[in-house]
Amino acid sequence: MQPAAPLTAAAERARVRVRGAVQGVGFRPFVYHLAHRYQLGGFVANDADGVLIEVEGAALPEFLVALRREAPPLARVDTIETETVRARGDRDFGIAESRGGAVTTRIGADAATCEACLDDLFDPASRFHLYPFVNCTHCGPRYTLTRALPYDRANTSMAGFTMCEDCRRDYQDPHNRRFHAEPIACPRCGPQLSHPIEEIVACLRDGRIVALKSLGGYHLLCDATSEAAVAELRRRKGRDAKPFAVMVASEASLDRIVIATEAERALVSSVERPIVLMRDRGVLAPSVAPALDAVGVMLPYTPLHHLIFHAAMGAPAGRAWQRAPLDLVLVATSANLGGDPIVTEDAQRRLASVADLIVSHDRDIVVRADDSVARVIDGAPSFIRRARGVTPRPITLPRETPPVLAVGAYLKNTITLTRGGEAFVSQHVGDLATAETVRFFEEAVDHLTRLVGVKPAAIAHDLHADFASTRFAESLAADYLGLPLIAVQHHHAHVASIAAEHGIDTPLLGLVLDGHGLGSDGGNWGGELLRVDGARFTRLGHLKPLALPGGDAAAREPWRMAAAALHALGRDDEIASRFADQPRAAALAAMLANHGCATTTSAGRLFDAAAGLLGVCVVQSYEGQAAMQLEALVQIPRVLGGGWEIGAGTLDLSSLLAHLATSRIDARDGAELFHGTLAAALAAWAVHAAEQSGLTTIALGGGCFLNRVLSEDLAARLRARGLTPLLARQVPPNDGGLSLGQAWIAGQHLTASKEPH
Repeated sequence: MQPAAPLTAAAERARVRVRGAVQGVGFRPFVYHLAHRYQLGGFVANDADGVLIEVEGAALPEFLVALRREAPPLARVDTIETETVRARGDRDFGIAESRGGAVTTRIGADAATCEACLDDLFDPASRFHLYPFVNCTHCGPRYTLTRALPYDRANTSMAGFTMCEDCRRDYQDPHNRRFHAEPIACPRCGPQLSHPIEEIVACLRDGRIVALKSLGGYHLLCDATSEAAVAELRRRKGRDAKPFAVMVASEASLDRIVIATEAERALVSSVERPIVLMRDRGVLAPSVAPALDAVGVMLPYTPLHHLIFHAAMGAPAGRAWQRAPLDLVLVATSANLGGDPIVTEDAQRRLASVADLIVSHDRDIVVRADDSVARVIDGAPSFIRRARGVTPRPITLPRETPPVLAVGAYLKNTITLTRGGEAFVSQHVGDLATAETVRFFEEAVDHLTRLVGVKPAAIAHDLHADFASTRFAESLAADYLGLPLIAVQHHHAHVASIAAEHGIDTPLLGLVLDGHGLGSDGGNWGGELLRVDGARFTRLGHLKPLALPGGDAAAREPWRMAAAALHALGRDDEIASRFADQPRAAALAAMLANHGCATTTSAGRLFDAAAGLLGVCVVQSYEGQAAMQLEALVQIPRVLGGGWEIGAGTLDLSSLLAHLATSRIDARDGAELFHGTLAAALAAWAVHAAEQSGLTTIALGGGCFLNRVLSEDLAARLRARGLTPLLARQVPPNDGGLSLGQAWIAGQHLTASKEPH
């Protein structure tokens, strides 16, 4: 069906196809009201393609204009197509039964509780008063409870809950905002909480730990102002130092714990309700985010969260309490153990050793999803983790390609499935280091494939043959009887991910700074300057290699990279004494002196070397700890004169490392000089490549660009030299965005193979 010319009154009846995220967002009741406003007849229905409307009457042109302009707030309309059909003489307008078929529509993401439902929640006259599962067509769970499309109650985890008479009446009443709200429920007919709200609050006030079933899995909660409670949570969870996120009652409580910019306030209050990194005021327990200057904060996004804070305030009447600061701040971290994904079921057994109270309910979680995490970088949001509240919102590609399944890499895994000109990126899966996470990865592939409804024409994966994702791709390709496999170089995928989300379909430069990726030459890459032209790339340059003593151990122990830096400076005799508290220091010095190590160009390991030399972090308990603690020290980045050299495409920062290795410099000065000098050196390197290539757009990819100080300083320098820097916005710049880049590259491979030569 092609877009038609504007309809006139004489056309009488139109068939209208609406595509996009238009199911479960109140689109059918919106159309119903619109048709009645303009006194039109016909019907509206969900089907596999989205929403189908047939409508007739004199005011068709006005109806179509309003259809485009007034869509519900959660709807994402991609296209509206119309064609003229024979009139039937319909005078009434109704909502028809959903229709099946091959799925080409999509489901919306989970949405935070809307203001109208919060009014109901705290209104004693409402039947939803204090009910933890109140929702309507404008809010509530979507993706995490949907098994299949079209989005109808029968295809969700609400299928087993029979509506009571009141809910059925609301559901069928076109004038009610719960009209066709699929998760509708009330205390009479809906899910029930396992424990009273007052018991939850009493447990938290007593310094104990609560496991709480939320939308995409269980949270672990405790009092974020109690050092004893937070330290005990760390001990039980086995999480030494990785920062915890916290939740506050409302935006009014933010200023008690963080210094929030307007952009951060808008982001944390958005309907997606991500965790947002903001500058810490230092009033929380020290163990919440040790040695960091930022803390991840989120606002309540389910009625249950709101009820906990309401009870903590003494259950006041009305909603005025939400406009006042509340002293209760909760650690709200994913309930996962030993690197496994977030717990969604069997919590009584799996969380018994961690939580003092396990609070459940009887609505199943169909799709597990962690909270999304973001920070404002260079004036706009950037994802650290993309999951609940955002997934499965698709990313519009620069052009249509054949369908591709891309399976990501090893760390921070996601998968991507393309359909036409859209890329559907899964929720954050995590590091494929445990059998449980690999099972979750396989579940995510299966669920997204069913929901998107396409069979891939190829499978894309990382060059690394030993990744679980690569082995899965090989197995799946065999199951599909020889489906093409396309191996994509890690850093090429980082650049392509940013190009894809920014709609770039022409050559560009890419500066990729990350921890590790297998190079096309078999080496350890991670600080790369690339020229990318669709499915092809050229390596223009790289950071000067450093030794990688101990291989993977060097990524866990920054002192090893500091030792590698000393070796590169010809100062092997200092290693054993400088790191005398490390039992293997002398042996490592000897190994380096004998050149018995592989090398790496990794920017992540360069950060580790700086942190190790400055004594900021010599052994890491979580990935990126050294770099994050180094960034936290920076107030104003400064440039060390003569701190780098560029030759034959190689960026050499030896002079900077030599300066950091002196005993005269303190950690803060060193951190500021490291960040400022690195940004200036990278800018000079990129400008030289731009002059040589004639390209002026440069993608900044890789996990190091989650560093706000580096990203903002570098972006400003590039703009000042006439270049256009692109930062990741719709997916993370780290490995969480790799699958998007893999899919875009593979799609271009397939397109090129079909073009005549």
